[in-house]
Amino acid sequence: MPRREGFKAIWFLTPSLVGFALFYIIPFLMGIYESFTDGSLGGTFVGFDNYKEILSSSSFRKASANTLLFTSISVPLLIGLSLLLALLLNKSMYLRNWLRSSFILPLVVPVASIVMFWQILFDWNGTLNAWLHHFHYGRADWMQSNGSMSIIVLMYIWKNIGYNMILFLAGLQSIPKDYYETAQIEGASRPRQLIHITLVYLTPTMFFVVLISIINSFKVFRETYLLAGDYPYDRIYMMQHYMNNMFFTLDIQKLTSAATLMVVCIIILVMGLLSFERRFRDNFE
Repeated sequence: MPRREGFKAIWFLTPSLVGFALFYIIPFLMGIYESFTDGSLGGTFVGFDNYKEILSSSSFRKASANTLLFTSISVPLLIGLSLLLALLLNKSMYLRNWLRSSFILPLVVPVASIVMFWQILFDWNGTLNAWLHHFHYGRADWMQSNGSMSIIVLMYIWKNIGYNMILFLAGLQSIPKDYYETAQIEGASRPRQLIHITLVYLTPTMFFVVLISIINSFKVFRETYLLAGDYPYDRIYMMQHYMNNMFFTLDIQKLTSAATLMVVCIIILVMGLLSFERRFRDNFE
């Protein structure tokens, strides 16, 4: 009987598996192969020459450094703020349901509308510069300055904070209330309960949220591209910009090599997080 149910499950999953293989797995494997050749059609095998070339490229190094900087700044800020909001909204407070809904709204807003909002706010003739001019301060070209990274970080946090907050709320509500009641009876303070109960039992959720946040940080290209174009200011020239420009110039070898390196880095990071989470769970049990 279990085998029969397993065959039924495979039968229903087959269309999705075939589509995933055709549009994701097979093209990705073909891309890996292309990264070791010197041409898209009938190219010869050149080993790691393409990888050596992009690693020596100043554009690739700049894009890699900016992407790493963006992820290292935005992800910790997003985790901290979403956890703080979840802790606040997990308590009984005025307009709690309304606040929860307001933080979820950016998830359902189209990307083009989000970019339009930020353009209106930070454009040369935008709202922020109009306020500065009103108070007799000079206008600033925000997207052509080192502050452009801060704008992208703010946009990323604003768009993703609601999703992370919901995940943290689900994790907080799964912690048994008996633990807090026992801690209060034993005289444990609020900070002690937060560290030894809340954060400990929230750790599995924390690992998942960190993983999702890192993956989402690599998907900020759409917003940056629509906001600043295909060749933005140096500070916000991301890895996806580099690959997008290689695609437009039909430099498939550099494109596939850069994509392969990025995927390898993400896989190593994900495996490291999962290994650390597994080790923590074993020690906790």
